[in-house]
Amino acid sequence: CIDIILRLEECHRSGFFNKYFGGCNGIKKELNECLTAEYQVKRRKNAEEAKKRRERVEAVWKEMDEIKQKKDL
Repeated sequence: CIDIILRLEECHRSGFFNKYFGGCNGIKKELNECLTAEYQVKRRKNAEEAKKRRERVEAVWKEMDEIKQKKDL
């Protein structure tokens, strides 16, 4: 999205009317779409990593429960 950010900054620098009267709105919309897509990718990746961490923790808990049950016998 960095290229879109740079285009938006350039548009804003190009003049008062572009910045305040909607001349840059198309670029801003494009940036919002890009950032939303980027966020969704990161969100999916984080969810997958969290699921893997949770599975590892649950495996350790299960192992600890089995060890405890053996000691209780």
